[in-house]
Amino acid sequence: MDRGGHRQRQEHVAPSDDHDRLLWDAEGPVLRAAAFRMLGAVADAEDAVQEAFVRWFRLSAAERAEIASPGAWLMRVTGRICLDVLGSARMRRERYVGEWLPEPVPSTSSLARLSADPLDRVTDDEGVSQALLVVLETLTPAERVAFVLHEVFAVPFTEVARVLDRSPAATRQLAVSARRHVGERSRTAVPRERHDALVAAFAEAAASGDLERLIGVLDPAVVLRSDGGGIVSAAPRPVRGADHVARFLLGIARKQPDARYEAAPTGDGVALVTRVAEEVIAVLSFVTDEERITDVWIMRNPAKLGQWQ
Repeated sequence: MDRGGHRQRQEHVAPSDDHDRLLWDAEGPVLRAAAFRMLGAVADAEDAVQEAFVRWFRLSAAERAEIASPGAWLMRVTGRICLDVLGSARMRRERYVGEWLPEPVPSTSSLARLSADPLDRVTDDEGVSQALLVVLETLTPAERVAFVLHEVFAVPFTEVARVLDRSPAATRQLAVSARRHVGERSRTAVPRERHDALVAAFAEAAASGDLERLIGVLDPAVVLRSDGGGIVSAAPRPVRGADHVARFLLGIARKQPDARYEAAPTGDGVALVTRVAEEVIAVLSFVTDEERITDVWIMRNPAKLGQWQ
């Protein structure tokens, strides 16, 4: 699996009988939600869950009879697959063109409706938090899997330990370490209304083409990152500072005179969706500090815009 979307998707598998179909319908959405939080890309999450079900379908009747909880077994296998994917991510990142960002998803998507993270300071009950996904990128693979499975999906440490091939005590320490790192790297929660008001002010300033007005909405130390995946043009490195970010954004607007911008809800608050004709060509997500916008994330990689089309 290539987190940039440059890969052959595995053949879709389907349940072979009514029992498997019920299991697929019952467990599939939760497994995809967990895998997405572990991997940060919808296609990768789908592939991981597909592979877990492939392994289930290949079990004999006798082997299945020995499994007390198929759902727990599938979650454990999905976690192990995600751990393997994360373990090879560094090598793939070295081949990735430009910045890598986790995939933004609209709060109306199936992933966003399921199993919202219980960490009020980095997400809410309405969707998947891209801000949390960015923070999770700073964890080790084992920490990330332990955090997602236990802290978000309440998988017991004994089960998480089997995924990580560690003792329950060592697994508990990983989860504690991960939670501490997430807390240290997370921003203070900003009321949704204030976040959305700042994004609206940003949109108005950008539409006006007034450089100084746009700079006024941005934190002096604002950082912009854009992910094109080597497929479409994007800034190869972070753009830093209000003046540089504002000029970069206005430059993009001048090159896209036919583009229109629409507000859309996400787990972090309103994002801006850029459309040309009916095609979504970018999603702009924001982090704010109640006063100004501190981070701008632009997703342009077509492989990570499927949820928005």
